[in-house]
Amino acid sequence: MTLNDDEKTLQQAGIRVTAVRLLIWREVRQRFTDAFSLADLEQALPTVDRSTLFRTLTLLVEAHLLHDIDDGSGSQKYCVCPMADTRHCGGHVHVTCTNCHRTFCLTDVPIPEVPLPAGFRPLEAEYVVKGLCPLCDRHPLSR
Repeated sequence: MTLNDDEKTLQQAGIRVTAVRLLIWREVRQRFTDAFSLADLEQALPTVDRSTLFRTLTLLVEAHLLHDIDDGSGSQKYCVCPMADTRHCGGHVHVTCTNCHRTFCLTDVPIPEVPLPAGFRPLEAEYVVKGLCPLCDRHPLSR
């Protein structure tokens, strides 16, 4: 049996390949070019139960195939890591539209270094810029 690219990706990330994990990974990779939420994935895959989707998203984040984003919307967002070494994918700036609530990854913009108090050891950082995306900014009546 030969493995396709999606199966190889999951296997190389240390994820046991199952039909539902493969279905979810393919859908995420092919459908979402920007950040997405669990609710977005539920709409895309209505036959897969919410807990299975959540567990699989968690597994994909732990394997560094996705990164999670807290954009302040109250809904965790996820994005496919576009980098060859996905362990370093999370260290970039995100932009969230306050009108349509879409979140975008700025993979070429690293999180800036912030001076911290003496003895403070950072473990992770979120950097989200909020504003209006070009589409919402062009249509002021939609606000």
